[in-house]
Amino acid sequence: MPGLSNPRYRGIYPVVPTTFHEDGTLDLASQKRCLDFMIDSGVHGLCILANFSEQFLVSDEEREILTRTALEHVAGRVPVIVTTTHTSTKVCAERSRRAQDMGAAMVMVMPPYHGATFRFGEAQVQAFYQGVSDAIDIPIMVQDAPAAGTPLPPAFLARMAKEIEQVSYFKMETAGAANKLRELIALGGEAIEGPWDGEEAITLLADLEAGATGAMTGGGFADGIRPIIEAHRAGDKDKAFELYQRWLPLINHENRQAGFLAAKALMKEGGVIACDAPRSPWPPMHPEVRRQLLDIARRLDPLVLRWAR
Repeated sequence: MPGLSNPRYRGIYPVVPTTFHEDGTLDLASQKRCLDFMIDSGVHGLCILANFSEQFLVSDEEREILTRTALEHVAGRVPVIVTTTHTSTKVCAERSRRAQDMGAAMVMVMPPYHGATFRFGEAQVQAFYQGVSDAIDIPIMVQDAPAAGTPLPPAFLARMAKEIEQVSYFKMETAGAANKLRELIALGGEAIEGPWDGEEAITLLADLEAGATGAMTGGGFADGIRPIIEAHRAGDKDKAFELYQRWLPLINHENRQAGFLAAKALMKEGGVIACDAPRSPWPPMHPEVRRQLLDIARRLDPLVLRWAR
């Protein structure tokens, strides 16, 4: 029986960036190379169409193309989580069912919100997740992200895990993530199948100490982060600390300076993808931020800079 002590999915599941041509159209050839590289970098699974995938800049038709392309190209090599967030229960449920039908292992869903001011109370949020759960037979990961602006107290999340069949994974990105994970596990027990770290591993060690069993990171250097997770799981906390200390400058630069463009900048530099530009109106990475990113990365020699050579 899946649960906290026996999760179906654990480990590192980085976010896959969406690749564009210079004119802003989808670059599916680069997208496939990106997927191949990320699998070769040692991921346990992947997540597509997340915020770090620029999901807010793609159309519904493009979502369909990207989902199908990813799932068909990955072809079961690793599990794939598909982000299906939408304010509408109906639309989110339909997106989630479609993702399941195409082969998704899990869907990731933020609580419903719209813009800076439209928010919903706990009763509406629970009904929303119940509606999505009723439409599918795969797990739902609740994405507790600051962008939603919706308070999700641990007691509420634990209640949903116990009362809604598919709500069983939780990705924490808000302030005090480790304490929230710790309290969620204490309140929800086995119903909390997947307490996960988020936000590019910037709080990874604290979250692992709190009981996190998975991490959703940026897509550029899973080969550096996976050994941290595995060392901690094996009980070698000194090694986990040493490795985290080594990779932290790159983790920090991605999280605090470069953002979701970090993975694409690294992939372009290494020849994995052809173009690292975001889609308008998002601004390109500042040249100095890019220079510092690559300088830090070269000191660590991640696979991304060597994979296509």
